[in-house]
Amino acid sequence: MNTSANHHQSTVKPRSDLDRSLDRGFIWLTRIFALAIAAILLWIAIQVGIDAAPAIQKFGASFLGKSVWNPVNNDYGVLPAVYGTLVSSFLGLLIAVPIGVGTAVLLSENLLPVSVRTVIVFLVELLAAIPSVVYGIWGIFVLIPIITNIGRWLNTYFGWLPIFSTPPTGPGMLPAGVILAIMTLPIITAISRDALISVPSSLRQAAIGLGATRWEAILKVIIPAAFSGIVSAVMLALGRAMGETMAVTMLIGNANTISPSLFAPANTISSLLANQFAEASGLQIAALMYAALILFILTLIVNILAELIVVRMKRL
Repeated sequence: MNTSANHHQSTVKPRSDLDRSLDRGFIWLTRIFALAIAAILLWIAIQVGIDAAPAIQKFGASFLGKSVWNPVNNDYGVLPAVYGTLVSSFLGLLIAVPIGVGTAVLLSENLLPVSVRTVIVFLVELLAAIPSVVYGIWGIFVLIPIITNIGRWLNTYFGWLPIFSTPPTGPGMLPAGVILAIMTLPIITAISRDALISVPSSLRQAAIGLGATRWEAILKVIIPAAFSGIVSAVMLALGRAMGETMAVTMLIGNANTISPSLFAPANTISSLLANQFAEASGLQIAALMYAALILFILTLIVNILAELIVVRMKRL
């Protein structure tokens, strides 16, 4: 046996200097690519900050707390757009996370035949390939009429609740939230499914061996084990929702107001930029770039929080 082991070791080809050089070159190449991504990100932030400097100097932190947007008087505030960005994004996640995680569980467990699961995976991935303008058109002609009919009933019988306090008039916060939920479903489902599949099968077998039912094993063992991956999916979807432009612009109503009602028109930072940048000039461009910088910072904060949560969960 020792003879065969020695023979196997003797047949291993020693690595040449060229192989080592290629390895070192590959390592440096990946480092350069990583640094290039960081440099591009920093370059974008600096350029946006430079263009926003006039508005930053004039308005300062009060830009975040003002609700007025008046190009005639050069008076600008981004509070309604920030409110609309955060509320529409969280509303979309409130709808998408249960559906996305549930679909991921369905696709990662042997609950359906392989042929059916393959079709569902294809359909979920197809959602990510649909252009946002198509979502917007579908929302205008299909989603808004449905929400309007339901919203009238809710406003009639539950209008005493702030979220249903105004009658639906068409575009508003709720249609934008629903369309964001549909658009973020592929991200949540795909990443959550990968996280669930990567859970060792020994955990499932151990839980069942201890007397747990299949659903107890899924809810109490598998999902907690994949929780860091699911959180990453949710946070990435949140960043995607906060930056969505075209579909939200077509459905949210683009009203620079703050209302607790889900049926009232609202605005987002992305919609504000899309609607006004083409015709902006002077200080208005700086104000729009200031709003873009705020959106950039919000998205960056979301990604940092996602990374911190994932790191913390892995330590647990």
